[in-house]
Amino acid sequence: MADDSTSRFQAGQTGLIVRIPDAELAVRAWRERFDPSAQAGVPAHVTVLFPFLDESRIDARVRSGLAATIGSHHAFDLRFESCGRFPGVLYLAPEPDTQLRRLTEVIADRWPEAPPYGGQFTEIVPHLTVADGQDDAVLDEIEADLLGRLPLTARVSSVDLMVHDGAKWQERTSFALLG
Repeated sequence: MADDSTSRFQAGQTGLIVRIPDAELAVRAWRERFDPSAQAGVPAHVTVLFPFLDESRIDARVRSGLAATIGSHHAFDLRFESCGRFPGVLYLAPEPDTQLRRLTEVIADRWPEAPPYGGQFTEIVPHLTVADGQDDAVLDEIEADLLGRLPLTARVSSVDLMVHDGAKWQERTSFALLG
């Protein structure tokens, strides 16, 4: 089983995500068992920027800046045809991922104090996490199941600001993309 979801996240922590509701049927059961973010209330998603600013810093000016930055990008379609891995992590790989990378870059450029993944990784790799903190045998089982459920497609028309309240993640605001 994955780590306790409350130990990974702190009250006031925020993140920006793209929800992928069309993936829920395929990934929900696996995510509920093996993804701490799902256990903490985050839907199937691709992260745009995590962590973002602490909730105490998100005022009308920041919301307005996010709306303008995100709203200057067009809605787009994604396709999930394959899985990918990081050590201990299985994810669905979105294609094309260029627009997701661009959203991450422009938001991180506007708020340099909030680098992607806290600056822990140099490369931005958009992904929809299905399992985290698992050994290869578990990831192999999940991947075999998922490959029979792919491809999936999704329309991306907004980016959601999520806030951790100390127990669960909650959506605070949704920012629309053009079109």
